Amino acid sequence: MPTAPQAADGGDDADLARPPVTLVVLDMAGTTVADGGLVEEAFSRAVRRLGVEPGSEVYERQLDYVRATMGESKITVFRALFGAEDRARAANSAFEEAYAELVDSGLCAPLPGAEEAVRELRADGRKVVLTTGFARTTQDAILAALGWQDLADLTLCPADAGRGRPHPDMVLTALLRTGTGAVRQVATAGDTASDVRSGLRAGAAVAAGVTTGAHTAEQLHAAGATHVLGSVAELPALLRER
Repeated sequence: MPTAPQAADGGDDADLARPPVTLVVLDMAGTTVADGGLVEEAFSRAVRRLGVEPGSEVYERQLDYVRATMGESKITVFRALFGAEDRARAANSAFEEAYAELVDSGLCAPLPGAEEAVRELRADGRKVVLTTGFARTTQDAILAALGWQDLADLTLCPADAGRGRPHPDMVLTALLRTGTGAVRQVATAGDTASDVRSGLRAGAAVAAGVTTGAHTAEQLHAAGATHVLGSVAELPALLRER
């Protein structure tokens, strides 16, 4: 009887079908960075400038939408809420300004174990890319506040890739810019259904959800998460065990 083909290192067909993860694409707010309600507070400040009063029926309806679309590009969210492009851009600018003010006031911190997880992933020989639904100016403000400018191999926002989550653009852009192999060698992790869907649509081998942010384990499972973790700190061990 013929023997099954062996991998170069002595592994079997399963090893050949499951190449090692070489690129990890991580969300920021809610996944590696503690949100602490900053998105909702910045939203409240922004829409107040456009005449939407907190506590009103319109405000509550809009806030529900913001919560449901956590992780998506913020300009896309505001387009859905306000329709007209000029109002959407005004709301987005007000949101970014408000979020930056909150970050500058010290209300921004890494999630426990997140920085260590990124360092572990890179020590294991994997490239790490940090992504966000915020604009580049806000992403840079967060990175500066945390001293994370050099923590990852690359950082991306929707404008860098074309479209934000749940589209696969940022994951695929991360793959192209880091030159780390094929999509089946990519792992993604995020705290929202949009993060999970983005990873799956890109063809990532791992599209993990973490329960430290906006969405529950049930919501992440419903979005199709390949794994649901208590935090991103669990990701290095998961990838070593694959």
